Amino acid sequence: MSETVREPGETAAAGEVASSEPGAGSGILRVFGRQMKLCRIRAGLERSEVGARTGYSPSTIASYEQGRRIPPPRFIDVVDELLDAGGLLKEMKEEVARAQYPAFFRDAARLEAEAVEVQIYANQAVPGLLQTEEYMRAVFGMGRPLLDEAVIEQQVTARLARQALFNRKPAPLLGFVIDESVIRRPFGGATVLRGQLEHLLLAGALRNVEVQIMPLDREDNAAVDGPFTVLHREGGEQVAYLEAQGRSTIVTELTEVRGIVARYGIIRAQALTPRESLAFIEKSLGEM
Repeated sequence: MSETVREPGETAAAGEVASSEPGAGSGILRVFGRQMKLCRIRAGLERSEVGARTGYSPSTIASYEQGRRIPPPRFIDVVDELLDAGGLLKEMKEEVARAQYPAFFRDAARLEAEAVEVQIYANQAVPGLLQTEEYMRAVFGMGRPLLDEAVIEQQVTARLARQALFNRKPAPLLGFVIDESVIRRPFGGATVLRGQLEHLLLAGALRNVEVQIMPLDREDNAAVDGPFTVLHREGGEQVAYLEAQGRSTIVTELTEVRGIVARYGIIRAQALTPRESLAFIEKSLGEM
């Protein structure tokens, strides 16, 4: 039987320590941590030295090496240079970044980041790509069972990272149809909702973004089956993403995806136009 060798101050090896942080202990984090530790030892540096030169505590460096915490991209860039890893650690940066998402969302996060067009229908909460940081905290804070504050912070950071999609060049086309009930729910309180509605107005004014509201008084609504996302990949391939109760499905079967795409087109036609929708949001703000 092989024996686990630990350095002084290391309470457990990678994979032996449980963490409430999403993604902690996942395969890619353990691989990254082992490679980082090997590079550090080869460079003749202690964890305290790496921490001092990168701005992190020795305990945080240990957590990264043990796969218990998710290192941010900036740290990976810096430590790769510091340890003369020759790009080995940087090469894993994207996979490590995806580990910050819940397991059920990681494939969807990759597809979303690569999409040339994203179409979303939402009837429970404002879509994550459009959420303000305060709204995110409110949504994560209402989850049951309750999440630890550290987990909430990590999930907020991950969701904010997804919004880099808005800054990508060339800009992807982003379409959102949001049920009126969503913009009426005061998640986090009136102040949070006001900030969220103002953010929707700003996003809706972008040339590559369309925000539409599905009014509650519509007698016809093709979205009775619930929320969904359609992701258009370069080359014309389309996939759909469905999520409920911490479970997700990526739909790739051509006939089924075509049906979902057609449904989104009908929903768009039934909703207010983008211009009417922004006016509707402005009116809702005025009524608060």
